[in-house]
Amino acid sequence: MDTSQNLPAGPREHLSSPTTRAVLLVQHTMLTAAREYLCDRGFTELLPPIIGPVTDPGARGAKQVDVDYYGHRYKLMTSAILYKQASLTAFDRIFCIAPNVRLEPLETSNTDRHLAEFHQIDVEWAGASREDAMGVAEGLVGHVVRRVVERRAAELEVLGRDPDAFADLLSGATFEHRTHEAAVADLHALGHAQSADAEIDWEGEAMLSAKASRPFFVTDYPKGSRGFYDRESDQRPGYLRNFDLLAPEGYGELCSGSEREHRYAQIVARMRETGENPAKYGWYLAMVREGIPASAGFGIGLERLTRYVAGLDSVWQASAYPKVPGVVAP
Repeated sequence: MDTSQNLPAGPREHLSSPTTRAVLLVQHTMLTAAREYLCDRGFTELLPPIIGPVTDPGARGAKQVDVDYYGHRYKLMTSAILYKQASLTAFDRIFCIAPNVRLEPLETSNTDRHLAEFHQIDVEWAGASREDAMGVAEGLVGHVVRRVVERRAAELEVLGRDPDAFADLLSGATFEHRTHEAAVADLHALGHAQSADAEIDWEGEAMLSAKASRPFFVTDYPKGSRGFYDRESDQRPGYLRNFDLLAPEGYGELCSGSEREHRYAQIVARMRETGENPAKYGWYLAMVREGIPASAGFGIGLERLTRYVAGLDSVWQASAYPKVPGVVAP
């Protein structure tokens, strides 16, 4: 069924709903907890731009939005990734809570996990490895969930979300790591025709996450399945030093991250391999040529994380003013 059929008639109905109020209070606590966790670990919050001459080209299947910026063709940000790397010339550890706009394909309106406008908790750390970034992502999710359980029991009750659902997550056990190759083999064993050369598709993510009791990482995606900024492994050529974090209970992907490619020649080569024109990335490549730090980082979808924590049917319920793909809304 089309998710749009479940949308409220208008913003008044949505905002005045006890469910929406409970969700937004849970989300408020999540944001407070995220800032608390990251600031306590030396990360500086920055405000990224929402328009620029170029943005992340790696949003699978989604279109970018053009705007007229004084006669120049600019883009609304689909991701802050390029600006996160550039910002490391000011601070070694940064984060931002950034709006993103992606014109997702219309068929994604049926997935219950896509919005055309959403927010990410974006983190970048100079000199960090993939494992460092995964450790921060794991700690951040655990801290956020713990704060919600501690402080929002009444709202979780309104939402019908049993705090015991997080018992495994909060037990202190480390999140499982599995390679993309192993995840593909698991899906083949379940009868799902997942390509070994592509990102795990949405149905496959849901199938894997439905079998888990706490979040888990999928690592080492094949080269060509992700953007030019994910660094290729020196030890395993053809594979990337990247990861996704998937929620349990069938909620699917929460987060994507990687070690970043920061070397000029390699970035230009990867751009060309992925069909990108390096000339479009003038300001970014100028900074890369002059030198930006090696780094690792990730972005966690705020509304997706809220959906999981609050136990929601659809990601649009985690937004005060939801923009479902293809649905005209305020």
